[in-house]
Amino acid sequence: MIAELGHFALILAFVTACLQTVVPLVGADRRWPGWMAFAEPAANVQFFLTVVAFAALTYAFVTSDFSLQLVVNNSHTDKPLIYKITGVWGNHEGSMLLWVLIVTLFGAMAQWFGGNLPPTLRARILAVQGSIGAAFFAFILFTSNPFLRTDVAPFDGRDLNPLLQDPGLAFHPPFLYLGYVGLSMAFSFAVAALIEGRVDAAWGRWVRPWTLAAWVFLTIGIGLGSWWAYYELGWGGFWFWDPVENASFMPWLIAVALLHSSVVVEKRESMKSWTVLLAIIAFGFSLLGAFITRSGVLTSVHAFATDPDRGVFLLLIMGLFVGGALTLFAARASVMEARGVFGLVSRESALVANNILLVVATFVVFIGTIWPLISEMLFERKLSVGEPFFNQAFTPFMIILGMILPIGSMLPWKRARIGRTIRALWPALALAVAVAALVWAVQSGRSAMGPIGMMLGTWLMAGAVIDLLSRAGRGRNRLQRLTRLPRSDWGKAVAHSGLGVTMAGIAGLLAWEVEDIRVVQTGETFDVSGYEFTLREVEQVQGPNYISTMAAVDVARGGELVTTLHPEKRVYPVAGQPTTEAAIDNGFLRDVYVVIGDPQQAGGWAMRVYIKPLANWIWGGSILMALGGFLSLSDRRYRVAAGARNSRLQGVPAE
Repeated sequence: MIAELGHFALILAFVTACLQTVVPLVGADRRWPGWMAFAEPAANVQFFLTVVAFAALTYAFVTSDFSLQLVVNNSHTDKPLIYKITGVWGNHEGSMLLWVLIVTLFGAMAQWFGGNLPPTLRARILAVQGSIGAAFFAFILFTSNPFLRTDVAPFDGRDLNPLLQDPGLAFHPPFLYLGYVGLSMAFSFAVAALIEGRVDAAWGRWVRPWTLAAWVFLTIGIGLGSWWAYYELGWGGFWFWDPVENASFMPWLIAVALLHSSVVVEKRESMKSWTVLLAIIAFGFSLLGAFITRSGVLTSVHAFATDPDRGVFLLLIMGLFVGGALTLFAARASVMEARGVFGLVSRESALVANNILLVVATFVVFIGTIWPLISEMLFERKLSVGEPFFNQAFTPFMIILGMILPIGSMLPWKRARIGRTIRALWPALALAVAVAALVWAVQSGRSAMGPIGMMLGTWLMAGAVIDLLSRAGRGRNRLQRLTRLPRSDWGKAVAHSGLGVTMAGIAGLLAWEVEDIRVVQTGETFDVSGYEFTLREVEQVQGPNYISTMAAVDVARGGELVTTLHPEKRVYPVAGQPTTEAAIDNGFLRDVYVVIGDPQQAGGWAMRVYIKPLANWIWGGSILMALGGFLSLSDRRYRVAAGARNSRLQGVPAE
């Protein structure tokens, strides 16, 4: 009965979304207040009904209701409760329900917090958001219904994919979807502004917090996914340039460009058409990610489904929204005429360079991701584009971006003297060069990657500090003025520092990682990079729903015990799949990473050991970037949109 209630709630939500798409648009066009106001309760009702449907599916998983096909295929009675809950979105149908839940959440939030928007713009934003919801409700109801019953309910289920039974994967998809789907609000703002025929400084201020919130959640989601891959998959990497990893990374890059370009729209009323185009493309890449993970056109460990029919449906959705928005963009080009004029050397120019680098880098990732599909379709050749291509093609753009970022953030608007800015940044440059020289002198190899990465990281962090200090001015009250700076200034500094920390961590890990693979006998001791490893014992351990081969490995340095690690090899009998559980001794400057493999015919165990310098800096930098975003979001200026009062008084110009 509860499952039927959830299904009925989905149908009602679909009908509500269709009405929310049509009625407010007609009302805004005819200036009918009642019809425009319809969008507000509709957004709330749509969200409430989707919550009911999601709660019904969650209840079915928690209570192990094996009369539902989805629960049978993705759950088991012996599974821990947390993984019963995460099983809700650990599959195609449930993940799409989570997707549409977040679409409706953002639509409801636009209604809750959009009171300062002009009525017609607000109605159109909610209508566009409702149309996105309607499209995905239709997709779920017609191709991916999570409430389908089985003819005969089995005694137990087939269990969730063992790789997904992990705390990192419990939180990774919700945060990732909050970012993915959150970009739909930037899209809705862009399309509504195009329909309205008005893109100005106020619009730039309004769209920024929604984009920033989506970017923050996407940053957290990508960071959690990278962290999970690092410790769960057992190969010791943090990024594999997998198609689905790229599908989340591309909208992240475009969102960064959109954030910076919206600043130019707000401050200088320039780059209007470019900013609107970025908002459309950002959501387009989110839709592309949904297509990649569900169509089966590209192979990935993250893929939810391999159904071509669903892929065609998603392609139609992507074509409808992205194609329709681009057509509207072309028709409304005249309303996006830039007003602000700026010199070749100015903050605007720096932000243009920032955007170009980010968009070209995104294009490189896109080509590398989609090229195997193009090659197979057009040339009937199966190709694999792997890590070497992405590292060589993508890295130069990030190096250039890191070099210009501190300079660009300190340049004045409209017209600047670059010599004055560089003089202010001399201490940061001197420190960065000194760090690079020190690293070059002490490193055991002669790779330039480590010194360059540490130099860029230091340059970004020191540059962010100098930027803050310059905004506080000089004099005895400098510290007091520093504490009174807007939170958005602090957020920018923290986020830029986080990027520097991540760059340093990636460079250090790739340049100085040590790997050792060997067969080890029980009781044997061996050395790796100054550490002594002893395989003390290997035993069988019974878990809640798995059987584990667990090793005890003593790690010592200089004859003193550092820690005892317990790597595992788990087998999940119901799913029939093994997983590798790496054991990691985390440290500020290095990780000691141990993986136990299979027993060998000649005796002993396959064992891999990694010494990973600065590994945790990668995720520490991600945390700093997200924290910087939250600090900026807490700035009161983002909650009080520029020009809102004037918009109320003047109304919206006739089209």
